[in-house]
Amino acid sequence: MAPRTLAALALVLLAAVGLAGFHFWSVRPQAVDAPDTVEAGATKVVEDPFRPRGADPVPGPAAGVPPSPPPEPAGRIIVDVSGKVHRPGVQRLPAGSRVADALRAAGGVRAGADVTGLNRARILLDGEQVVVGLPQAQPAPGAALGAADGSAGAPGAAGPAAPLSLNTATKEQLETLPGVGPVLAQHIIDHRTESGGFRSVDELRQVNGIGDRRFADLQPLVQP
Repeated sequence: MAPRTLAALALVLLAAVGLAGFHFWSVRPQAVDAPDTVEAGATKVVEDPFRPRGADPVPGPAAGVPPSPPPEPAGRIIVDVSGKVHRPGVQRLPAGSRVADALRAAGGVRAGADVTGLNRARILLDGEQVVVGLPQAQPAPGAALGAADGSAGAPGAAGPAAPLSLNTATKEQLETLPGVGPVLAQHIIDHRTESGGFRSVDELRQVNGIGDRRFADLQPLVQP
């Protein structure tokens, strides 16, 4: 064979040996590290495909930990409106709202409800309760005299509410009692008319619609 032919065959053999060596090197088995264990409560990093290169990763909720509820939007307050309104319950209002705004959100005041002691122009605070139409606390006997001579108790202290007379109260006054609506107030008046008046508070048990639980709520608030 000619020397040129031998040189060409040698080059082909060397190229074949090089390709075979590279092939066996690339398919050799390699060690793989186990994934890191994520501890409970740890923060998981969420990769954002649209995050600019070099920016800090955005932390996400950890595995197994429920996400916290979103906070109340800034500039909002939550108040509880109860009593003689059409839709009592929790209301969400803009910050700086007044009692009148809470009453409108609760559907307005029911007919016959006493709102004399309710300041509807007062600015509301987050988390407070607005009670409509329930009996207001009356000053204890002698409180006015004590205030005059400086012997009254702590400022803002009020005595127990005066009990409502079952024999003289009107239907509207009876509706100011907790749990008493127009129908139950009429039942109390009907029983008073049929029996000639209440001789004791215990006779409330005989009124249709008043059970043991409601009687326990009304007993300290009424008298014959």
